[in-house]
Amino acid sequence: MFPDVMRPFSSQYRAYSVSMLPGNERQDVNDGGKIIMPPSALDQLTRLNIEYPIMFKLTNSTISRETHCGVLEFVADEGKVYLPFWMMTNLLLEEDGLIKVESVSLPVATFSKFQPQSTDFFDITDPKAVLENELRKFACLTTGDVIAIKYNQMVYELCVVETKPGKAVCIIECDMNVEFAAPIGYEEPKRIPRVVEEDEDIVVADGMPEANRFLAFAGSGNRLDGKLSNSTKAPSVDASQGEQKRGIPNYDYKKGKLTFIRQTRSAVVAPEEEKGASFEAFAGKGKSLKQKKPSRE
Repeated sequence: MFPDVMRPFSSQYRAYSVSMLPGNERQDVNDGGKIIMPPSALDQLTRLNIEYPIMFKLTNSTISRETHCGVLEFVADEGKVYLPFWMMTNLLLEEDGLIKVESVSLPVATFSKFQPQSTDFFDITDPKAVLENELRKFACLTTGDVIAIKYNQMVYELCVVETKPGKAVCIIECDMNVEFAAPIGYEEPKRIPRVVEEDEDIVVADGMPEANRFLAFAGSGNRLDGKLSNSTKAPSVDASQGEQKRGIPNYDYKKGKLTFIRQTRSAVVAPEEEKGASFEAFAGKGKSLKQKKPSRE
């Protein structure tokens, strides 16, 4: 008869970290982003027209700091709530501090960006897959929070830099893109450009420095019978090679075109050719293999 009107849940509790929870240690509560509330909160929520999944806004009214979370269980003592340690740190709460808990409705997340608080996080083989797996323990994200995840007995802290479409989003059953910002303390590797000095020798085919010039068959040999080999002089480089030449760049180079530069040597002209001697074909003298028999007179 009367339309259902959504009435929000709002109450104040004494906040404690998970380490203060009676009984065995609950490490699963400390690793995620959900809290433990008293049974009376569940009874009150069932009487209200609350939208599911249930999410809450936690506010430290003393310093006006807030965050968002989900609920894991309703087994806490009356008047108390138990929070993960990283959540207590974000809210700047001390043990037995007052906290306001309100039910909220958050938009479904489409994008989030995280900044690792240490470069050690990128030592993980696949940090993005590890983060996505650990986010299953969270119900929502708030921009500005520093969450903590545990992997291989190590605790890594990540700051939520950005979330879309709002500053607080629900990450339950959503398709969310995840990106990373440069971690704190990360420095880009500096690239030092190589400076080519003007006096540096550029080695070319016929312009190699004498000290580094390759000499073919310039080594010494050993005999297998143990006798001393004949000492031979190693070929020496002619000192009269002229001035060393530097490589000349091809200023007409065009992209996609290869140019092969070959060095040619001028042919040595014989002294007879310099005088203008003409070439005559078949002008030589032949010899016969058969000797002529002496004629009989």
